[in-house]
Amino acid sequence: MDQKEFQTLVHTASFEGEPLQDSFEETHISWIAFTTRYALKIKKSVKLSFLDFSTLDLRKHYCKQELKLNQRFSSIYLQVLPVREYRGRWFLGGTEGVVRDYAVLMRKLDASRRMDKMLQANQVEAQAIQALADEVATFHNKAQVIRKPFDLQMAQSLFNDIAGVSDFVKNGLGQSYANIIDASMQWSNSFLSSYHQYIQDRIDQGYKRDLHGDLHAGNIFLYPQPVLFDCIEFDEAFRQIDVLYEIAFLIMELELEGHTRWAAVFLEGYQAGLASKLSPEDHVLFNYYKCLRANIRAKVKAISLMDGPEGEASVEDLSTIGNYLYLMNRYMQEGSAH
Repeated sequence: MDQKEFQTLVHTASFEGEPLQDSFEETHISWIAFTTRYALKIKKSVKLSFLDFSTLDLRKHYCKQELKLNQRFSSIYLQVLPVREYRGRWFLGGTEGVVRDYAVLMRKLDASRRMDKMLQANQVEAQAIQALADEVATFHNKAQVIRKPFDLQMAQSLFNDIAGVSDFVKNGLGQSYANIIDASMQWSNSFLSSYHQYIQDRIDQGYKRDLHGDLHAGNIFLYPQPVLFDCIEFDEAFRQIDVLYEIAFLIMELELEGHTRWAAVFLEGYQAGLASKLSPEDHVLFNYYKCLRANIRAKVKAISLMDGPEGEASVEDLSTIGNYLYLMNRYMQEGSAH
């Protein structure tokens, strides 16, 4: 399905008697259409360095994976529906016509309760953060333990991949930010060489699990019982991680936006839910994981600008990258102090 076909679907199709709404959401890998009660997510026919949705069979497979994996912790995921075309008309589900794609059917939630929007509107309360910590800890406690050994070279490469955007950062933000990238790679290599056995010990103790992989405020709804959604389905390596690396994403984003109180409330509540306290060594590793999360966010943002129209990187876009690099540098300095 291409963009023109998706727009035809939105304007003509219905589900359970409800027409699709004109408004829809789009990411670089999917479209999300809505009825009054449901959300329907369709994967784009794309092949990128980290995923492949280029064939109908692959999109069907990953829709089923998305349903199965998200149902581990969320009740909003309902089923996978065929998207059919019959005599020039488009249908969701049913048996008539040619299957042109697949959609993941979800219950529609109130967009105003998405955590990132609630944070921006200053509507988040301590009780909601505590409930979220409980929800994440409950999921982590029952998640499948992964015994794959630690790969030092792969871990170093993951962090050092940011070198690919160094010239872009230098041109857009200046030499001082490029220097942060250079220094951070040296620091990361040294840290991983010193801590690789400790990371392996945590794997042996069962802290590496099949988790969410993309747990940030945009993938959380703050209802009385929080709803997590949209985990990584296309690459298990992004999802099968240390529990500390999972929560490092959310904590890093909270600290970036100045929500240090909520970061502390979440971390304390999460530890209570896990029935364990972070050791001094755990805190050092957690700091590294926060730095790695900031690294990846800076890199992904820079790559998206590099791939876009030349000269269209706004001051705000560049500032976002700079903020991630500044935070990465702060974590690096804190890690060097230990």
